[in-house]
Amino acid sequence: MKRGAAWAAVALCTALGACAPAPPASTDNGSLQPEAPSGFAARRLWHGQRFAVGAANPLAADAGSRVLQAGGSAIDAAVAVQMVLTLVEPQSSGIGGGTFILHWDGQRVDAFDGRETAPAQADERLFVQADGQPLPFMQAVVGGRSVGVPGTLRALELAHARHGKLPWARLFEPAIALAQQGFVVSPRLHRLLEVDPALRLQRNAAAFYYDADGKAWPVGHRLKNPALAAVLRQIAQHGSEAFYRGPIARDLVHRVRTAANPGRLDEADLASYRALRRDALCTDWRRYRVCGFPPPSSGHLTMMQILLMLQHVPAVASPLRDGVPSAPWLHVYTEAARLAFADRDQYIADPAFVGAPAGRWGSLLDDAYLRGRAALIGPTSMPSANAGRPGAGEALAPQPSQPEHGTSQISIVDAQGQAVAMTTTIESAFGSRLLADGGTGLPGGYLLNNELTDFSFAPTGADGLPIANRVQPGKRPRSSMTPTLVFDTGGGRLLASAGSPGGALIIHYTAKALIASLEWGLDAQQAVALPNFGSVGGPVLLERDRFPAATADLLRALGHRVQEREMTSGLEVLLRTRAGWSGGSDPRREGVVRGQ
Repeated sequence: MKRGAAWAAVALCTALGACAPAPPASTDNGSLQPEAPSGFAARRLWHGQRFAVGAANPLAADAGSRVLQAGGSAIDAAVAVQMVLTLVEPQSSGIGGGTFILHWDGQRVDAFDGRETAPAQADERLFVQADGQPLPFMQAVVGGRSVGVPGTLRALELAHARHGKLPWARLFEPAIALAQQGFVVSPRLHRLLEVDPALRLQRNAAAFYYDADGKAWPVGHRLKNPALAAVLRQIAQHGSEAFYRGPIARDLVHRVRTAANPGRLDEADLASYRALRRDALCTDWRRYRVCGFPPPSSGHLTMMQILLMLQHVPAVASPLRDGVPSAPWLHVYTEAARLAFADRDQYIADPAFVGAPAGRWGSLLDDAYLRGRAALIGPTSMPSANAGRPGAGEALAPQPSQPEHGTSQISIVDAQGQAVAMTTTIESAFGSRLLADGGTGLPGGYLLNNELTDFSFAPTGADGLPIANRVQPGKRPRSSMTPTLVFDTGGGRLLASAGSPGGALIIHYTAKALIASLEWGLDAQQAVALPNFGSVGGPVLLERDRFPAATADLLRALGHRVQEREMTSGLEVLLRTRAGWSGGSDPRREGVVRGQ
């Protein structure tokens, strides 16, 4: 059957519900869900004229907005927001983790890489058991083995040195005051504390986040964090060196190396850590210029492969049906996603350790290459998706599937026209579950990441070839974080700042926001609230209870396996309007947009 006729056939059988039967839907929820759901609370579209901050907690967004009101820059606000998030949203990000910061200064886009690194004593068998099998995932996560060298503070300091307007110390004042006076435990923090199986098993974390009976502090409980206040005071006064050398560093290393599942990080790893300034990747899509992060992030490359492949398949007449993405559109989107994720698993890793195909990452986005990949998308689901061959390069094995976990998103535009899209993480909910007090001996502190579990646990494939994203000393693990800034290709004006938490599904959440707002014409709040969907190489994933039953049935009729599951995105999206800016914050979490 010719390609055009085949697509006509699929349109007909979809309309009639008469396509061939498919495998039954999977009932396995897997482990893609980074953080437990905590409800869906409707948000109103935010409007402003001068500046805006979208962040995952109202206290953090308020701190950033006050910095902008005082004349601070977008990066000043980002510092203040991150310090407050360390306190009030400890499950998702903090100074014990890493970040990717995309920054627009009005002339160029810079990418500040604060991704964690593997200790010098790590090797590719870090997560391999004596019998040669990978460690069970949660066994690898909890304890010191999974802790990478944190990078968030170094990256923020590097960006602030270039683009900050207010003094560094002043940006820590909101978080220090909240840590001293206490903040009210939110419904989401309470819920995640309540369901986490590992945090309450760590002595100092249990004593801080739970009562004497082992119950999570209730919603409304005022929680003070004197240890974090003391640590932040040192960093405010002495810069990030106070974190990477001296008592705070010694305490961090002690926690890692004396944990029940000890790690290999030492003080020299902390002292030698450097954040990097990289060239952003900017890609034309329709009438937009979409800028994102280069490797070790896979986010921009994978998202743009999907968006560009969709331009090479027949347009779906009704991408939205009854207010949600339609089955025919979801079919082509998720087929493109499966092809993109196959390339991601084959090629993308820390560029200091793995060369790009054909010597440049842009080879994965070349029009001729993606046109050929899109030709593999047919009227029914392909049996499997394999990596393509964009050009000569190192012989590598694809990475086996394994979980990727959570993050937080900060989106900012300031009154001077600068902007930030910052995705920040400690990886799993509550990271490694190790709470460090900086050597203060005071209650509380900050949580350490488990970022090393973003590496492939297996160093080689079944064919013996190396896996690009295997553990190596000093290496940065591959990430799915997708901080995104969008410009118009005509005048080069900034149009949007966007991104989301959500592990590997970050790529789909961010893509959804761009497609829904820039292609389908939804406003920022409608775009983030739209039901979530995607595929990371296996079944089609649909957000539970958000799609009509007929959508899943039609996808199965097209040969897809379907999983309906919680998909807890945390999108923060700012869009330019004629009057200034509008903002949408994800109703699945506690974020808000603040500004003026």
